[in-house]
Amino acid sequence: QIIVDDDDSKVWSLYDAGPRNIRCPLIFLPPVSGTADVFFQQILALTGWGYRVIALQYPVYWDHLEFCDGFRKLLDHLQLDKVHLFGASLGGFLAQKFAEYTHKSPRVQSLILCNSFSDTSIFNQTWTANSFWLMPAFMLKKIVLGNFASGPLDPEMADGIDFMVDRLESLGQSELASRLTLNCQNSYVEPHKIRDIPVTIMDVFDQSALSTEAKEEMYKLYPNARRAHLKTGGNFPYLCRSAEVNLYIQIHLLQFHGTRYAAIDPSMVSAEELEVQKISLHTSNEQEEQ
Repeated sequence: QIIVDDDDSKVWSLYDAGPRNIRCPLIFLPPVSGTADVFFQQILALTGWGYRVIALQYPVYWDHLEFCDGFRKLLDHLQLDKVHLFGASLGGFLAQKFAEYTHKSPRVQSLILCNSFSDTSIFNQTWTANSFWLMPAFMLKKIVLGNFASGPLDPEMADGIDFMVDRLESLGQSELASRLTLNCQNSYVEPHKIRDIPVTIMDVFDQSALSTEAKEEMYKLYPNARRAHLKTGGNFPYLCRSAEVNLYIQIHLLQFHGTRYAAIDPSMVSAEELEVQKISLHTSNEQEEQ
């Protein structure tokens, strides 16, 4: 747990795993309902392959600028000059805002945006954004749970949702209210400021909280982005489709191997191994389509 602001109540919680000699790790930012440990499947797998990954839980911030400023101080504290960011939903929006905020002296080397969005107005909640801080915790939880999938689900997805509900229960009123405020406060990403950053857009084809329009908007915003589509996975593919998500993360980070922005320990890189994995992903996707 780290405090970087003057305000002692603002505590960042994080898991920092993998080789410490890596200076450009992959950092995970959770969605509204998530805590740092929702990425445990990524931490376990990626560190096993030699990557350095950090999963974060941010403190209570009420606006994007304040978040970006706090995050910059955290990176300074961790002595990280540049990082790769994986953001899920709100985490992805904050990752884009941070890349935009630091565009004059860039701190973000690349972005993986999972089920994410570029404009908060899609939630049609901008008018209530200023009143979340007044609402009791149970009402806030109800708002968040309203976006979770219902109906028959496969066991992995059901487990993923149970896990997220459990994480949601662990969040206090101010944490939830501040995240919903960040999620719905009127704001959008200015793409011209982050045009040169390599981006992978990861999304699912089944039911998730994001509308098709929101997804289309992301593709328009990042025409050169790589796309990582998962047939299924709902709102939390990193929990219930972790093998696919982890593979897409590796494919995204592959372009930095051998450079000073590699997130992996050079001694752990085996090109053949990754090639084999890429082929197996391609084959499994083709089989699914048949």
